[in-house]
Amino acid sequence: MNTSHVKSGGIGQPVLRKEDERLVRGAGRYTHDVSLAGEAFMAMVRSPHAHARIRSIDTSAARAAPGVLLVLTAADAERAGVGPMPCYSTIAGLVDLPLENRDGSPRRASVLPLLAADTVRFVGDPVAAVVAETAAAAQDAAERVVVDYEPLPAVSATAEAAAAGAPQLWDNLPGNLCIDAQFGDPAAVAAAFARADHVVSLKTWVQRVTGLMMETRAALSTYDAAAGRFTVYCGGDNSVRLKEDLAAILHVPRETIRVIAGDVGGNYGTRNWVYPEYGLTAWAARTLARPVSWRATRSESFLTDYQGRDLLADAQIALDREGRFLALRAELTSNVGGYTVSFVPINKSGELLTGVYAFPAALVGAKAVVSNTPPTAPYRSAGRPEAMFIIERLVDLAARELGMDRIALRRRNLVGAAAMPYRTALGLTYDSGDYAQAMDRALALGD
Repeated sequence: MNTSHVKSGGIGQPVLRKEDERLVRGAGRYTHDVSLAGEAFMAMVRSPHAHARIRSIDTSAARAAPGVLLVLTAADAERAGVGPMPCYSTIAGLVDLPLENRDGSPRRASVLPLLAADTVRFVGDPVAAVVAETAAAAQDAAERVVVDYEPLPAVSATAEAAAAGAPQLWDNLPGNLCIDAQFGDPAAVAAAFARADHVVSLKTWVQRVTGLMMETRAALSTYDAAAGRFTVYCGGDNSVRLKEDLAAILHVPRETIRVIAGDVGGNYGTRNWVYPEYGLTAWAARTLARPVSWRATRSESFLTDYQGRDLLADAQIALDREGRFLALRAELTSNVGGYTVSFVPINKSGELLTGVYAFPAALVGAKAVVSNTPPTAPYRSAGRPEAMFIIERLVDLAARELGMDRIALRRRNLVGAAAMPYRTALGLTYDSGDYAQAMDRALALGD
C-alpha cells in the first residue's frame, strides 16, 4: 500500500485501515466461525400470523423428538424468572430535545418479551425455542410444536395504524399511540403562514428498510456454573449494551457476563440491539450446562431483524415573494412496529427537520404508533436521513413554485457561518458549520 500521500499530524488526516487484508483473505472471525465442544443448537418457533391470540402451545411432540434437549416457552420463562428485555423507549436523555406528549402524559411503551405469551404481534414473533444436539434436529423438532392461534384483525400501514377504529395491539396503547409530541412555537408559525406569499406542501412516506447483513444475526452462549459466569459470542457494535441487557434479562450482575464480539459482517444499526434469541441462548446454556448456539436463516433475518425508517410526513414551508423561508410546519408519524424498541428515530426526525436552513419559526408534531410489523429501531443516523429527505424535497418544490433556481433558493436561506453557534426554531443549537462553503464544494465535486 502506498502511504506517501498521507500526512502526519492526526487530526483532519485519513486513518489507514489495518484489517482489510485479513478480511479479504478470508481470515475474519465472525460469530458463525465460533464452535465449542459439546455445542447444542437452537431453533425458533415463529408466528405465521401478523396478529393472533395464543390459545395453547403443545410441545410434547417436540420434546419427544430425536436429539431434543430442551423446549422453552413464555410459561417456562415466567417460572424461571427470566426476561423481559429492557425497553429503551421510555428512557430519557438519549436525544437532544425531550420527546414528551403534548398533553403532559408520560410516553407509553410495550413490554419486550423473550417469547410471546398470549398474543403475537407480527409475522415471525418468537413463540418457542427448541434446543437439540444438531441444528437439523432442532429445526425438525421446532416444526412439531403445535400452537393453537386465534387470528385477530391486523394493521401494517402507518396511516392505517394511526386511524380511528384501527385494530388495537396493546391495551395500554389506546389508538395504537405511544407518543404525541410537539416541537416549536405554534403562535409564531400560525402568524408566519398567515402572511406568507407562498405555501408549499409535501405528503410523503419514507419506506422501511432492512440491514441485510453479510452475516446473519447469531449468538453462542456458555455458562460456567462454578464461577457463575456467562460468556456470549455475539457480533455487534455495542457489547456494553448487550452485556447490560443480558444481565437484566437473566437477573444477574452485569459483571457475571462476558460478551465477545468478533468481526461484525455488516451492521447498519441492526446489530446495536439485544434480541430475544441472545437471551434465550444464555438461559438455555445455564439450564443445560453446555454451550448453546443460534444462527438466523436469511428468511428469519428478513422477518425478525429490527427494521428502519417507516415515517409518514405531512409538511409545509411558508415563503415570502423573494423566496425567504418564513416558517416550517409538519406532522410526522413513525411506525415502530409490534413492540416499542426505540423512539429515537421519530425524535431525531422531528428535531432536525429544519435542516441547515434559517427558519424564523417552526412547528413539528411527532407521533409514534405500533402496528403488526417487525419493530423499527435506529438505522444509519436514526431519523436524520428521513428529515433531510423531507426538507430538501420541500425546498425543491418551493423552487419550482417560485420559478427560482434550486441552488439560489438554498443559498438565500442557509444558516450563515457567522451565525454560529445557531439556535434553530425547534430548539437545537448548531455549534459550527459553513453550509454555503460545503454546498459550493459539493457543486464543484459534482461538476
